[in-house]
Amino acid sequence: MKKFLITLICFMAMPLGITAYSDKVILGGENIGIHIDTKGILVIGFYQVNGKILKGTPEIMIGDEIIKVNDKSVNSIDELTTEIEKNITNNTVNLTIKRNEEVFTTTLPLEQVDGIYKTGLYVKDNITGIGTLTYIDPETKIYGALGHEVLESKTLKMVEVKTGMIFESNVTSIKKSIDGQAGEKNANFKFENTYGSINENTTNGIFGFWQKQIATETIEIAEPNEIKIGPAKIYTVLNGNEKKEFNINITSIQDYNDTKNMSFEITDENLINEAGGIVQGMSGSPIVQNNKLIGAVTHVIVKEPTHGYAIFITTMLKKGDELNNN
Repeated sequence: MKKFLITLICFMAMPLGITAYSDKVILGGENIGIHIDTKGILVIGFYQVNGKILKGTPEIMIGDEIIKVNDKSVNSIDELTTEIEKNITNNTVNLTIKRNEEVFTTTLPLEQVDGIYKTGLYVKDNITGIGTLTYIDPETKIYGALGHEVLESKTLKMVEVKTGMIFESNVTSIKKSIDGQAGEKNANFKFENTYGSINENTTNGIFGFWQKQIATETIEIAEPNEIKIGPAKIYTVLNGNEKKEFNINITSIQDYNDTKNMSFEITDENLINEAGGIVQGMSGSPIVQNNKLIGAVTHVIVKEPTHGYAIFITTMLKKGDELNNN
């Protein structure tokens, strides 16, 4: 799902690589805005200039990251534009490209249009979207959200975080899911009301440090062997910033992969009537069973949007706790 986040029990010295997440956390469910400034500049497409597609030699591909211009590091589109203008030689410029783990240099031809040099590249240096907060650790202030990675929508490439923040975002409407098509939450952004930093974007969610005052009420964590097939509840926002609980049914428990540890179905008629089931933006919605936090929503089954997958909360907590070892 798109649209668009553990911990040490005590402060004892511990060997690096050992995780010791808390047995109680603050329950999430709030809608959040997400903004990430990416490492490097991501190539998301090409456009014709004077009837030509300019891809360079070797060829640049969608999903590549531009990290340098003539050996000068660039981290934003403004820096990219400035350095290209300063380093044009014979209507070309040298770019350093990162493609997965490979780094290489390409020579990109440029074309002039009305005296302005054009690269023919569509690029992006930040991502903005929405999701749902899963938990906050009351001791470390580490939070987790989404339960899966943030992907760039055109390339489906996992975004590397240079800097990032989560902030207030209120749901304005719901586009309902129907069989074969996932719906989505529509929301407004209040960038000025920052909740916390985004330090890591991982396959298990986004994680960072909560910066606002936190609640005092906590909920116990369930280990995977405590989770049962049967009734549970999810917590999410469908209107404004009002968090509500909705009934679901856990249908299977497995280690399918890092983000599909459980499957479930929506049984709550109110949620089905309002949203059609699971919608984009619901990722990270916490799941509670027997008064314990067991996991978070991660995926909708598009052909049957009242059904979806969830991640174990312990998987998220272990990943979030790594922030204390960095």
